[in-house]
Amino acid sequence: MTEPAWLVFEDREYTRSEIGALADRLAAVLASRGVVAGMRVALMSSNRPEFVVAVLAIWRLGAAVVLISPAWKSADVRHALVVAEVEAAVGDNPVLAEWMPMVDLDEAIIPASSPSLAPSPDPDADAVLVFSSGTTGMPKAVRHTHRSLAAAIEHWRCALELGPTDRIQVVTPPSHILGLLNILTAMDAGAWVRLERRFDLERMLRRIQDDRITVEMAVAPIALAIASHPDLESFDLSSLRYIMWGATPVTRHVAETVTRRTGVRWVPAYGASEVPVIACNPIDGARIDSVGKAVPGVEVRVVELETGQVVRPGTPGEIQVRSPSLMAGYLPPQANHDAQQDGWYRTGDVGILDEDGWIVLTDRAKEMIKVRGFQVAPAEVESVLHRHRAVADCAVFGVYDSVDGERIVAAVATTETVTQQELIALVERELATYKRPREVIVVDEIPRLPSGKVLRRLLKESYGCTADK
Repeated sequence: MTEPAWLVFEDREYTRSEIGALADRLAAVLASRGVVAGMRVALMSSNRPEFVVAVLAIWRLGAAVVLISPAWKSADVRHALVVAEVEAAVGDNPVLAEWMPMVDLDEAIIPASSPSLAPSPDPDADAVLVFSSGTTGMPKAVRHTHRSLAAAIEHWRCALELGPTDRIQVVTPPSHILGLLNILTAMDAGAWVRLERRFDLERMLRRIQDDRITVEMAVAPIALAIASHPDLESFDLSSLRYIMWGATPVTRHVAETVTRRTGVRWVPAYGASEVPVIACNPIDGARIDSVGKAVPGVEVRVVELETGQVVRPGTPGEIQVRSPSLMAGYLPPQANHDAQQDGWYRTGDVGILDEDGWIVLTDRAKEMIKVRGFQVAPAEVESVLHRHRAVADCAVFGVYDSVDGERIVAAVATTETVTQQELIALVERELATYKRPREVIVVDEIPRLPSGKVLRRLLKESYGCTADK
């Protein structure tokens, strides 16, 4: 009996056996370059089947995958390599190759010999490291073991009710925890996967129609693009069981517009790099005003922001989580300070947990800015702006954006005339595109406490109307 295709990319189909054979070949090449169990191997790759092959190959050797966003610039990549103590690299990005020898995914993979494969990974060994920006500035590595990652996969498969008859499409970057989780969960569930090189609305809608996709994943920009498509009704999207909304809170008008025009419902979910699956709406009876209820196996509580005491149902406070899918910790190690409270992970999100277990997010306790699901540390952007000779002081904050969740605004106190475009271009040269400010506001001074802490709340209150234009 012919083995069915499992992964499809453009016009090429791959069976599980073919992906496995390619992973074995790449593992042999990596082994010939000195990769052994316990090492950390950087992977910087675009959306392509070879990304999946590389992940499996690294795991076959008992090594850990360090995921690096292909959107990152040179300084970001160097920082990640140092923080994660990377010893080898594989990918298709020349920026990674600048910093260390890299096995190129675009070259023919010709094994020199059969590798010594790890029969089964140690459940408590590192499986994958993903990056999440910290409040101190540069990104920190989130360590997931094979055990915690397996728990996250099980939680996601059960929450989505994903099975072998499902057909999903992945357009989000697999270097982000959601993209990786979608691929691994589909593999675990036996679902068919269409991997796209990048997001293209016309192609995505056409694939749903022609491939009879049953589950589509969307973040805010994708949802808005769907809602705004002038000919949306011309596509047959009847195969979809639902569209999952993640990374940012649901924009009610956008969600309702898509459902009205297509008949397809939404399933909001909630997670983080540190705990990939926290909550999800029930597939039947989903609400768009809530991120859902804690998935089975995950505990959620709400605590008072100042005291850390658990509050009564319906009272706002910080969302805290306890789960077997919780990360093993951060790198550098000092980033772990204050990350947990008595075994509970502190999300930094403010919300309400009602008596029936529904979670409604209302605010952020931390200063992180969340753009299209990616976290941006204000201090990281500020450090770049401070390099400009005209900038005497600066502060970066986020404001609500219906497309990206939040957008970045920079307030600067200057010593000489400088244009907004010049400062934005400076950041874009140094950092990933999603980290650049959308607006620069010139102020007389940056409000600070005597300790030097920036009063971002005052900036938002004083300049929020301008920033929300």
